[in-house]
Amino acid sequence: MEQRAAARRAALRAAFPATVPVLTGFLCLGIAYGVLMETKGYGPLWSVLMSAIAFGGSMQFVAITLLTAVFDPLQAFLLSVMVNARHIFYGLSLLDKYRGLGKVRPFLIYVLCDETFSLVSTLEPPEGVERKDFYFWISLLDYAYWIAGTALGGLVGNLITFDTTGLDFALTALFVVLFLEQWKKRANRPAGLLGMACAAAALAVFGADNLVIPAMALILVLLLVLRSRLDRGEEAAS
Repeated sequence: MEQRAAARRAALRAAFPATVPVLTGFLCLGIAYGVLMETKGYGPLWSVLMSAIAFGGSMQFVAITLLTAVFDPLQAFLLSVMVNARHIFYGLSLLDKYRGLGKVRPFLIYVLCDETFSLVSTLEPPEGVERKDFYFWISLLDYAYWIAGTALGGLVGNLITFDTTGLDFALTALFVVLFLEQWKKRANRPAGLLGMACAAAALAVFGADNLVIPAMALILVLLLVLRSRLDRGEEAAS
C-alpha cells in the first residue's frame, strides 16, 4: 500500500510542472467565466456546478447566453455538438494512449479538454512513473484548475469594478504557450507545421466561423496517412 502511494506521489510530482501553463490560463479563464455568470445572476454555486458537471470550456461561455434566453432544447443540442465536435477527433487519436488504463479510463475520457489533450498526446511519463498515474494527475489537475478559477470568479464577481473586456483572450494565449512548449521538441515540429497548414487551408476555404471541424478532419486524415513517416522522424530526432 505504501509503495503504491509513493508511486502516485511520484506521478504527481512529474505531472504538475507540465500543467503549470494550463494552471495560469485556466485560472484567468475560469475567473472570467465566474464573473460573467455572476453578472447574469448565477452565483458561485451554479458556476462551479456547471464547470464540474458540464466542463465544456468554450461551450460554457456559450451556455451563458442559452441560460438567459428562451430555452430551445434542439438549438442547445445542435450548438453543443458543433462547438464540441472536435472532441470526436481527440477521442479517436487517444485510443492507443488510453487503452488498458483500467478503472481510471472513464474519468480520463470525462475530463478530456483541449489543453489536457495537448499534454497527454505529446508527453510520455518519465522513467519509473506509471502511465495510468501520470495521465490521471494531468487530467485531474487541469480539471481542478478550471473549477478553482470558476469558484474564484463567482466569489469576486461583485467586487470587480474594472473593465474586463478581452479577458477571454487568455484562452488564445494559453494555446500559444502550449504550442511553443511542444515546438521545443524537434520531433513534434512536423506535426505542428501540418496542423498550422490544415488550419490555414480550412480558414481560406470555410472562413473563420466554420473552420474548426474541417481543419480537425483534415488534420486527422493527414496524420493517419503520414503516421508511419512521422513516427520515423520522431525516432530519428530522439
